[in-house]
Amino acid sequence: MRVFDPTDQAPHCDGYGDETMQGFGSLWHLASRFFGSLSPAGPKPDDERWALDQLNQAERALFARMSGADRRHAITVARDAERLALADGVGRESLPQGFAAAALLHDVGKVEAHLGTFSRVFATLLALVLGRRRLLAWRSRGPGWRARVGTYLVHDSVGADLLRTAGSDELVVSWARDHHLPAARWSVEGRIGRYLKDADGD
Repeated sequence: MRVFDPTDQAPHCDGYGDETMQGFGSLWHLASRFFGSLSPAGPKPDDERWALDQLNQAERALFARMSGADRRHAITVARDAERLALADGVGRESLPQGFAAAALLHDVGKVEAHLGTFSRVFATLLALVLGRRRLLAWRSRGPGWRARVGTYLVHDSVGADLLRTAGSDELVVSWARDHHLPAARWSVEGRIGRYLKDADGD
């Protein structure tokens, strides 16, 4: 069995990425997400209904596990991704199956970390200071806060696994896994990935 190397640069590294914090977003993006997360309120009812209509039954259960702030963010990303596609001349009927679900569930792996807003910020800062590789090793230390931090830092691969089990479309699984990778390493079509990435704002 192949032993995973966190510095692996292969196109399909299951989202673990490099020693650096590449893909976790600019400081502006992280700051805006932080202030947006201070309110625990969920999406407006009409927005929530729209989101659920884009998902299969198992995906809806995963979406329901996301925090109110994360669900609000996910819906904003999905709406913005669609607007970017339309502005580029791509009609809704031409978007691939699972496009909205990919936007809505790209961060779903964070539910397995069970970290609140301040813990997420602290985990990101720790990774910047101590190095992501060291924190990834915490996942093997059994239950506890350190293990949750390690899980949070690989929420991309964790989310891909959850979505594969949920029977999600390949685009949904792939984008959860790829959304923190450089564009050259995406397994999704470049234009589709760009709509999703630009809508996410990181």
